[in-house]
Amino acid sequence: MIKKITLVVLLMATVASNAQFKKLTKAQNVKAAKKAVKAATLTDEEIQTLSLQSVEWMDTNNPVAGENDPYAMRLNALIKDHFNEDGLTLNYKVYNVVDINAFATPDGSIRIMAGLMDLMTDNELLSVIGHEIGHVKLGHSKKRYQSAYAISAGKDVAQANTGVGQVLADDEIGGFVENLLNAQFSQSNESASDEYGFDFLVDHDYNYHAMTGAFEKLAALSADGGKSSMMSSHPGAAKRATRAKEWAEKQDAKE
Repeated sequence: MIKKITLVVLLMATVASNAQFKKLTKAQNVKAAKKAVKAATLTDEEIQTLSLQSVEWMDTNNPVAGENDPYAMRLNALIKDHFNEDGLTLNYKVYNVVDINAFATPDGSIRIMAGLMDLMTDNELLSVIGHEIGHVKLGHSKKRYQSAYAISAGKDVAQANTGVGQVLADDEIGGFVENLLNAQFSQSNESASDEYGFDFLVDHDYNYHAMTGAFEKLAALSADGGKSSMMSSHPGAAKRATRAKEWAEKQDAKE
């Protein structure tokens, strides 16, 4: 039995972001101001670079399941036909942690937590994967990165992070990841990605009723006060289960 641990990204990011406050020079204030302005104008190339930087940091600071790990083998069997999806090049990994969660980044990196895999059936996991692909394809992940970068820029005024790098300095990545984890998708973004995920199931002839089951499980956990899960970043699971059920019933009528 694999011993799993809690996702360490947030903990380590918090430590990284609790830098000692320093008195800023005029040059440091100017740098922070310029960085805040840049947040709104990050190019697609810079977003991709920042995405790769943050994913590398998260992969380094979390237990990634190896290729012979049962979780990795299960995931690879599920996504073998989905490394190239809707014009996107995707890569997948499992974090051997107890959290019930998943996320996707603008470069097409999708990370699934072992706790989520324990909770859900294969088709329910595919509905989550489709949802996460939707966040990338529809540009939601990019906007989330821009928001997190803007917050990081604002914190520079207090923390005097003066390193330079491709987009962020190495010692800034941990704090940026913390801001990223705290950034929330809008309800409209979540709804659009739910619909994308449902269509993903239909288009690939998967069991599209599985999305209802996935949200019902999340809703049950939410009712029990579940923590470290998708409820924090994917709220309103019960309502979304009802909506997914309505979509499934309409799809049933077409077939």
